[in-house]
Amino acid sequence: MANAMGGPRQGIRGGKKAKAPTKTLKRLLKYTFSHYKIAVVFMFIAVIISSSANAVGSALLAPIIAQLKPVDGVIVADWSVIVKYVIVIGCVYMAGALCAFSYNRIMMYIANGTLKKLRNEMFEKMHTLPLKYFDTHTHGDLMSLYTNDVDTMRQLLSQTIPQLVSSVVTIVVVITMMIIFSFTLTIVMFVMLFIMLMLIKGIGAKSAKNFIRQQQALGALNGYVEEMTEGQKVIKVFCHEQKAKERFKELNDELNVSSRKANGYAFVMGPMTNNIGYFQYILVAIIGLSLILTGNEFWLLSAYGTVKGGSIAVFAGVLVSFLGFSRSFNMPINQVAQQFNAIVMALAGAERIFEMTDSEPEDKGGDITLTYGESAEGGWAWKKPLQDGGAEYIPLKGDIRFYDVVFGYTEEKVILKNISLYAKPGQKIAFVGATGAGKTTITNLINRFYDIQSGEITYDGINIRDIKKADLRRSLGIVLQDTHLFTGTVMDNIRYGRLDATDEECIKAAKLANADSFIVHLPEGYQTEIKGDGSNLSQGQRQLLAIARAMVSECPVLILDEATSSIDTRTEKLIEQGMDKLMEGRTVFVIAHRLSTVRNSHAIMVLEQGEIIERGSHDQLIEQKGKYYQLYTGAFELE
Repeated sequence: MANAMGGPRQGIRGGKKAKAPTKTLKRLLKYTFSHYKIAVVFMFIAVIISSSANAVGSALLAPIIAQLKPVDGVIVADWSVIVKYVIVIGCVYMAGALCAFSYNRIMMYIANGTLKKLRNEMFEKMHTLPLKYFDTHTHGDLMSLYTNDVDTMRQLLSQTIPQLVSSVVTIVVVITMMIIFSFTLTIVMFVMLFIMLMLIKGIGAKSAKNFIRQQQALGALNGYVEEMTEGQKVIKVFCHEQKAKERFKELNDELNVSSRKANGYAFVMGPMTNNIGYFQYILVAIIGLSLILTGNEFWLLSAYGTVKGGSIAVFAGVLVSFLGFSRSFNMPINQVAQQFNAIVMALAGAERIFEMTDSEPEDKGGDITLTYGESAEGGWAWKKPLQDGGAEYIPLKGDIRFYDVVFGYTEEKVILKNISLYAKPGQKIAFVGATGAGKTTITNLINRFYDIQSGEITYDGINIRDIKKADLRRSLGIVLQDTHLFTGTVMDNIRYGRLDATDEECIKAAKLANADSFIVHLPEGYQTEIKGDGSNLSQGQRQLLAIARAMVSECPVLILDEATSSIDTRTEKLIEQGMDKLMEGRTVFVIAHRLSTVRNSHAIMVLEQGEIIERGSHDQLIEQKGKYYQLYTGAFELE
């Protein structure tokens, strides 16, 4: 469909970097937290308490060790004071654990609520987008928004952001405590931190690049698997299994290579930063001990030492606490490094989602609406608002006219050239011609799936641009060549044409379409469940249900785009009477390759390269002995 409608698709490809990560992050945080302000406040309080607990616990080790005093070669201490400190430390860690549990639960609640709201908005937005959007975005790309991209955002909101906030708070608290305890050892820590950050930056850049390639390879592999799954019959018929396996192996190898590189760098980063952390821990211990043993305690102590004095126990307590700070400091640095790739992918996914939700929606059309029973004549009518607050009612008859219509799916390629035609109420107009001549395009313009470049299309004398699109389409029944059925019962799929139709009306429509004869033989009749787009039905049965769906809609204008292409000639003859009853008093546009189905049309339009080259009834066109005559007699093929 895309190629016929304007060239190659330009879909949303997975695995690309965000173009404006900072802007996307700000928008995502605003979108998330603006709806959960109170929860966010409690989350931040819990994060601060939880992140401070480790630092406070380490700091309380210093006064415990300061209680230890050597007396005659024996270490003595005030155990009541030590027990008190131990109890305090236990309470601090318990509060930290409870707060960690709380902020994770709160963030999970916020993340799930945000993603639920986002999915709802995405789905609602999708139904407002014009068909042109779907022509330029593949189904797989759109599905990836709801699956892969939303999942990356779930991980960002529920795991990455809480860890980042916790890490930042922990780093700030620990740095503050380190400066208070020993400015000298803090400088040592910062030197090692600089080395660690340079390492993270170098490895992280390579890892992110390969993670993006991994996402691209994964998308290609998933798309190929989906394509092969749907085409199993064709693969087996043409013995294409070996070729399919070879192609799958190529795609799988590409995914394997990119995944190995991406995860290789990612897995190396953790151990390397951990080892640097261990080295930093040993270095701090050695420098601290050397300062104590060499009598340079002054350089070891900072504000804490000034307050507590200069006993050896105080020096030892400061060093032990500082070593605890060192471990607490390394952990959040490692967490930030490990979350780097998750942030890159999540922001790219969020940007693609926001691109979709920001896409220009389909305009709703004019202010003329469709009403029933409001006009003086009763029945269906167009309601045109007047400036004085009143309304003018125009009876709905089904008179559709084209005036010098020019249209192209792109500005560079014109499909229809100066098309002029009319269909009076109750007439059956047929379009014939080779594939790509513009037959389906004409019916798409009646629905306003696309807007014309120039000319005018009127409906009962009203420019269709002035009619609200929803009301315009409600007046049109359509049966497409590619039948689509929805998950649900057979009755539900027929009722899709008019949701307020009764069961009796749906059964009547099925009988007119000659679908009742096979429906009653289904396992549960009209209540048989249809799944997988009607995979348990034949193509002809699916198309009969589509015809029944159009019949129950009771629309004054019908569009039949190869409506009987999948029905054998015997079944086609059986439903002709029902179709004739359906078309009584209705304007009907028929697209057909089987010319026998258009013989009784009031007018037949022969299209070639976007132009009407012949028009008239069947007999008139046969007498002209032009292109239609050649097509009908077999001198030329439609395809």
